[in-house]
Amino acid sequence: MPKYADRLVPSPVFILSSIRSGSTLLRCILDTHSKIRAPHELHLADLEIQLVSPYIELAMQASGLEKDEIEHLLWDRMLHRELALTGKDIVVDKTPGNLLLWRRLTTCWPQAQYIFLLRHPLHILESALAGRPEQDPVQTQQLVTTYFEELNEARRVLDGITVRYEDLTADAENVTRKICAHLNVPWEPEMLNYGTADHGPFVQGIGDFTENIKSGVVQPGRNLPTDADVPDSLVEACQAFGYMKAHP
Repeated sequence: MPKYADRLVPSPVFILSSIRSGSTLLRCILDTHSKIRAPHELHLADLEIQLVSPYIELAMQASGLEKDEIEHLLWDRMLHRELALTGKDIVVDKTPGNLLLWRRLTTCWPQAQYIFLLRHPLHILESALAGRPEQDPVQTQQLVTTYFEELNEARRVLDGITVRYEDLTADAENVTRKICAHLNVPWEPEMLNYGTADHGPFVQGIGDFTENIKSGVVQPGRNLPTDADVPDSLVEACQAFGYMKAHP
């Protein structure tokens, strides 16, 4: 029997995105749906187990369970708990850090579904720099670049639906209709007024906490930068995500 055959949630949905991409907005919209549970960031990758005695090591060995697989069972139970508490059918996890371990997610849940959330790389970098004033700007740019590289690779390897933040803020109904069709659930107009539902606290560390997200409605996005505004360090990412044309 495959290790993943006993999953309580065989096909969870993961929003794969860089930091500062608008994933909290998307998760609140989805969480408003009567069949979709999209909780605050769960940071499953930071939820680890310890085998603190030779006896537990022997017991797990006899059970055919390695440390990674025990953690996978715990991750799966955390997602199942969200469904059990809400009575919904589909669970969506939007933790941006998931993008950095997407390969392990595919091991834990081979049947997982993915939503790739894009935003213009320059706006992501600007937002990340503004939101991390205490950090070295060079380190922040390196982090954002890593997210871009992993997102590009994940999109190349995995099946999923791609959503642009700019499209979501400009035409939320059309975008959410496509997502609902992808997830095989009916579209619900209440999704566009996500402030009518309780989505948990908006606090730093588990999602966006700005006034825009607290407004409860989709706010207009910023105008896209011109190609001339894009620094050389972001050209490759802009081209990979379709914000700039690649020159021959």
